[in-house]
Amino acid sequence: MREPLPSTHDLAQRLGAHAHVSRVVATRPLSSSLTEVELEGESASLTGEPGNDVMVLVDQHGTRMVRRRYSVRSVDPAADRFRLWVTTGHDGAGSAWARRAAAGDEVDVVGPRGKVLVDPHAAWHLFVGDVSGLSAFYRMAESLTAPRQAIVVVEIDHGDDALTTSVAEGVTITGVFVDRRERRHDDPEGLLRALAAVAWPEGDGHAYVVGEFSVVQTVVHALHDRGLDADAISPKSYWRANRANLDHGEPERDAR
Repeated sequence: MREPLPSTHDLAQRLGAHAHVSRVVATRPLSSSLTEVELEGESASLTGEPGNDVMVLVDQHGTRMVRRRYSVRSVDPAADRFRLWVTTGHDGAGSAWARRAAAGDEVDVVGPRGKVLVDPHAAWHLFVGDVSGLSAFYRMAESLTAPRQAIVVVEIDHGDDALTTSVAEGVTITGVFVDRRERRHDDPEGLLRALAAVAWPEGDGHAYVVGEFSVVQTVVHALHDRGLDADAISPKSYWRANRANLDHGEPERDAR
């Protein structure tokens, strides 16, 4: 297997992360919006903890490197493999990479990345967002131990996007899937209505909000109104409606 590109090594050094070349093992469509990409190579050092993501070099134009960040869905240490769930229901550099990826392809990966991790002190965990968040939500929920509770509220574009998971014995998980019904992707109304119908369990909880930039902001405000303090909410914007992410994988923060 080849060495990572110099730019990948430099990026990893700046971020305090690891740089490796992983090999595509397989890809498979999961739903109308999601494709799973299974990779092998250095899974232990790249994938980190539940909630972490990796930066994947999905395209290259001369000296321009286009990278996208994907939450790690699952890890198989014995096989040295890990899986990513990539949204492919739209046009974009990451979607194109996942659609064309084939077994044997080699790709530069930097990881682990991300600061949104499971709150070990929370009695219940609320995961809110769109289908791009399912990968992180499910890996985090699967890491919970009894007697904790997980509530997953996700807006989907297609019925088959309502993918489910199983959790450890003694952990309760509730899934609420919201049909977008042709609403714009920066319209938070569906998630807000669903959240209004969810009663908080007893004890201290923690909310994890991911997805479209403006929707994340609005949902965070709504959670504050419901009584969750700032330190009990972990927001992360994955993308921005009608705007491609920057080459390093993050959405623009100051666009209007």
